Amino acid sequence: MDEATHGPLAGIRVVELGNLIAAPFAARLMAEFGAEVIKVESPGEGDPLRKWRKLHKGTSLWWYLQSRNKKSIAINMRTAEGQEIVRRMVREADVLIENFRPGTLERWGLGWEALKAINPNLVMVRISGFGQDGPYRERPGFGAVGEAMGGMRFTSGDPDRPPARTGISIGDSLSALHAVIGALMALIRVKTGHGGGQVVDVSLYESVFNMMESLVPEYDLLGHVRQRSGGALPGIAPSNTYPTRDGAYVVVAGNGDAIFKRLMTAIGRDDLGNDPRLASNEGRAAHASELDGAIADWTRRFPIEEVVAVLDKADVPNSRIYSVEDIVRDPQYLAREMILPSILPDGTQVKMPGIVPKLSETPGSVNWLGPRLGENTADVLAGLGYGAAEIEALLASGAVAQPAPEETAS
Repeated sequence: MDEATHGPLAGIRVVELGNLIAAPFAARLMAEFGAEVIKVESPGEGDPLRKWRKLHKGTSLWWYLQSRNKKSIAINMRTAEGQEIVRRMVREADVLIENFRPGTLERWGLGWEALKAINPNLVMVRISGFGQDGPYRERPGFGAVGEAMGGMRFTSGDPDRPPARTGISIGDSLSALHAVIGALMALIRVKTGHGGGQVVDVSLYESVFNMMESLVPEYDLLGHVRQRSGGALPGIAPSNTYPTRDGAYVVVAGNGDAIFKRLMTAIGRDDLGNDPRLASNEGRAAHASELDGAIADWTRRFPIEEVVAVLDKADVPNSRIYSVEDIVRDPQYLAREMILPSILPDGTQVKMPGIVPKLSETPGSVNWLGPRLGENTADVLAGLGYGAAEIEALLASGAVAQPAPEETAS
């Protein structure tokens, strides 16, 4: 495999001690923009994500996406030899990303104080359910728990039904984004000579909570507890999801003053567009149910394509609710290279998501998909100064692992 030599993070070395979603997603984002990411996995099964969701010949398609541009080294970090390998990696690393339960790395002699002594400029990103301190620090926490505690679940879904969840691991993904932001801020400080390394402490529930807008001040000053509101956006109107004649749904965001008038003209309701009660958002929010009813009465009369065409012509923000079938053939997605053709190790062609964000001078790239478990073990160890005999001894002891020779060919 070729090294990633371009991108804004070229020359940055990242050690990933993570499983499943949050830490691996954060490391993937950095790998796509040029960082050298070495993913440490346990010998045997490796990251459980290798077997999650839909599989192709025994390997998760999600794995191939989540671990693209990464190298894999299989280390048993419960052994003294494995812990020493991690320490050697840290000496040359800029960033370490981990998502073990707080206290785990400390028990292995790999906590912050130990690693800082090895590399004072290390940026250590620690992702956990509840953070590195506080009364809940040792509790197990997955993304779903963070979504519940962070306030998202309470406000999601229809008001007459139990709290809903999105169909993706949004809590983990939000944590990954905060982790990358924190890592880059800390890296800038180091690389500009303004200070040494530090811990970036990211919790799942706080990452979700950070998205909750004015939830807290509304409660503190007004006693308002935001409730579930279905497809509507509380206090902003009209902005909702509406049914069409052919069983589809359209999102309409007509909440700007001028946009609202254009929307009402488009649906034949100039009486509402010219109503002084509805001239501002405050008035429209007070009559949101009436407006939703009028818009839904109109959308139900036409198929989705006609609804979208009329709203587009009126310059009203809208969108059909996209399925993956819509996504992979949409001209905007294709024009922005958000659907990338890729090839699995056995030669099978598969579409993968593109890279976000788009950088004009140093764009990200996909150089290879997720590697086999321990595929780069020998190369990484050699780069750390281990000799051939030492590598063989580590393999024989079980401190590290690599694929059998017949499994290494791509």
